[in-house]
Amino acid sequence: MRKLLHYLKDYRKETVLAPLFKMLEASFELLVPFVVAAIIDRGIPAGDTGYIVRMCLVLVALAVVGCVSAITAQYFAARAATGFATRVRHAAFAHLQSLSFSELDRIGTPTLITRMTSDINQAQSGVNLVLRLFLRSPFIVFGAAIMAFTIDAGEAVTFVVAIPVLSVVVFGVLLLSLPLYGRVQAALDKVLGKTREALSGARVVRAFNREQDEILAFDAENDRLTNLQQRAQRLSAVMNPATYVIVNLAIIVLLQTGAVEVDAGSLTQGKVVALVNYMSQILVELIKLANLIITVTKAVACGNRVQALLETPAGLTVLPPQPQENDDAVTFERVSFTYSGAGAPSLNGANFSVPWGCTVGIIGGTGSGKSTLVNLIPRFYDATEGRVLVSGRDVRTIPVAELRGRIGIVPQRAQLFAGSIADNLRWGNPEATDADLWAALALAQAKDFVEDKPGGLAFAVEQGGRNLSGGQRQRLTIARALVRRPAILILDDSASALDYATDARLRQAIASLAGMTVFIVSQRASSVRHADTILVLDDCNVVAQGKHEDLLAHCAVYREIYASQFEPEEGVDA
Repeated sequence: MRKLLHYLKDYRKETVLAPLFKMLEASFELLVPFVVAAIIDRGIPAGDTGYIVRMCLVLVALAVVGCVSAITAQYFAARAATGFATRVRHAAFAHLQSLSFSELDRIGTPTLITRMTSDINQAQSGVNLVLRLFLRSPFIVFGAAIMAFTIDAGEAVTFVVAIPVLSVVVFGVLLLSLPLYGRVQAALDKVLGKTREALSGARVVRAFNREQDEILAFDAENDRLTNLQQRAQRLSAVMNPATYVIVNLAIIVLLQTGAVEVDAGSLTQGKVVALVNYMSQILVELIKLANLIITVTKAVACGNRVQALLETPAGLTVLPPQPQENDDAVTFERVSFTYSGAGAPSLNGANFSVPWGCTVGIIGGTGSGKSTLVNLIPRFYDATEGRVLVSGRDVRTIPVAELRGRIGIVPQRAQLFAGSIADNLRWGNPEATDADLWAALALAQAKDFVEDKPGGLAFAVEQGGRNLSGGQRQRLTIARALVRRPAILILDDSASALDYATDARLRQAIASLAGMTVFIVSQRASSVRHADTILVLDDCNVVAQGKHEDLLAHCAVYREIYASQFEPEEGVDA
């Protein structure tokens, strides 16, 4: 958490003025018992109404000035805390964009969402309260003790005893509760993850009638979170009653000893009232300090989690530039890749070259490594072994923005964002004109249905494309990639929701784009059979490469896939 505080550097003025105005308010508050004591000891016994009125006006003035000081402090504290949270959230989100898919997979989406929202909000609350109370409360506690000594040194001994005992209670609870709040946030991650999984898979859950199982699984995680929260809250709940007991015992002692001294004539009634007021002020401030410590404890635990995210090293580093080694579009040199935590490689020893303008089909069974292979080209992941070259240069020596600026990719899952169709398409090229968008839609076989939508390109797409069919979403994501006019186009099983006729027209339209190197990942033999070359993957290995006819004749894996999708006589005619 301490390392996050440098995000307050642009709010130095606010971080100084907020506690200063709070301490100014506290100074006026410490004067109130003195004024009350003066009224009791001087004004009331003498029956001096004028003096009493003047002292009451002094109390009103102290209240007004204190109120203005408090409001000013609140303003500066809120401004600093909000700015701090804004900068931390911006830094965290920017850092997330620099992480490779490996780090994102390892950290997990639920915990990332929790850290970006709940954790940063808790840290913001902690900063706000610290600026307002961290100096004010101790200032009043020790100030009240000092003022008690100016009134009567003998009675002030009670303060000297009470304050250390209270400090032991407060800081003891702090030390014991800090680890618990860290565990609470981790359990909250799991609850969020379970909720997100159940909601995103709601159709599957209902299709298999597993609602009760999901409810039980959620209840188990929720009960664990509840138990941890109860343990943390029980520990924190000890603080208030403990401080009340100690302070009230101290007040009893003050009243007992003060009554004796008043009766003996060595202490006035007003001074006893002032001492009790000072002890009451200490009680109020320690309650505030206890709440502050609980909030700060949560804030520190949450801040540490955010700091751990910011300190997660970016997996993608750019190596020094190297000379171009060949003229091919893409080259794999004995490339292997293993996902973090996986027991075996997802791609093993891939070795091939693809010249510019070539269409490459990639086919294989489920889990054979097709998506893994194409994800290495735009450097979503770095190869565990071997090298991936684009334009004859190792992808690790090419700046990520430059590399991905030359590649258009359509992922397996069609992902659209809230906004108009034009907004979504311009993700591919922010400078694209409407004519460019319509041209890309025509290539992606999406022009007809977009023209039928109210507003055409201005049609509002809901989050995730919920108001579009699966085929429409896929065609729009293909159009988004084509708007960029990339040198390399990767279609990662992006036509699975399209019928065979639309798929065929799409492939013909893409083939008409001269000079573009295209990778088509598919489980349909019909989608890759006309490619210039086909890579066949089986059990995470590239087992064959060649044209459709050659693979039918010599590759058993390809022949099996083809035969499972076409009638035998079609296979012979092919």
